[in-house]
Amino acid sequence: MHQMNAAKPAQNKRIQKADPAPSRWAYRFERLMLTPVFRRAMRVGLPFGVSLMLGLAYFADEGRRDGFNMAILDVQSEFQNRPEFMVNLMAVDGAGTLVAEDIREIVPLDFPLSSFELDLETIRQNVAGLAAVKKVTVRIRTGGVLQIDVTERQPVAIWRTYDGIDLIDDEGVAFRALPSRTDRPDLPLIAGEGAAEYLNEGMAIIRAAAPLHKRMRGLARIGERRWDVVLDRGQRIMLPEKSPVQALQRVMALNSARDLLGRDVAAVDMRLAKRPTIRLNEDAVKQRWKARATEAGVTQ
Repeated sequence: MHQMNAAKPAQNKRIQKADPAPSRWAYRFERLMLTPVFRRAMRVGLPFGVSLMLGLAYFADEGRRDGFNMAILDVQSEFQNRPEFMVNLMAVDGAGTLVAEDIREIVPLDFPLSSFELDLETIRQNVAGLAAVKKVTVRIRTGGVLQIDVTERQPVAIWRTYDGIDLIDDEGVAFRALPSRTDRPDLPLIAGEGAAEYLNEGMAIIRAAAPLHKRMRGLARIGERRWDVVLDRGQRIMLPEKSPVQALQRVMALNSARDLLGRDVAAVDMRLAKRPTIRLNEDAVKQRWKARATEAGVTQ
């Protein structure tokens, strides 16, 4: 009987179930995991923080840092110096001999070199800084060629100033010194300070004076206000500040009808539109005075 009573508590002890309720800390952790910020911190922040601490501990040693940097540089250099990234030569198209030589002087590259070492925008700006270059594009084309395409400025006239003689383009930009006027006899000559700023007006005057092309010596800017057409035999057509082309056309019409400029005329003054004046040269004035004296019966 006693044995049976002793076995009953042992049997009751075996069939006793564990309490299903979570512990206090487990309950709090589960509640925190329901919070998005805490859940994100555990999934992202904790691994990141651990990795950061390990990284800082590893790179605290200067030797390890230097070794890591050298490894990165080696990988970078090996990648950048691959054959497909190498530039072997430079080609300059659209430029004359002088401009091409200037470009090669200001872009002194030692080929072959990696395309990663080339600053194309800096090269373009340096080439565009040349006075004779109007437009330039720089690119690396297939085959490892640094391609520089240039549009040169084309001269439309010669500009003479106190500083010398220069070629100027249609934008009025003086881009190259000229040793002598005779080096470009095909181009018209303009002279005077500020003449380049009014180049379009000057070229219109030159076109209007086309019938006098063989006699025309140039166009002079006077006082930075107006133009004089300079012809051979010391003749000048003095144009007004306003509407100079129309004033010249009047002179051309008169010359066509009366051969005005074929006579002993020193200057045709058109500065006053309502009072054009013809100035004779010195010999013509003397002859005129002699003729008047003869008519008046005066003996000299």
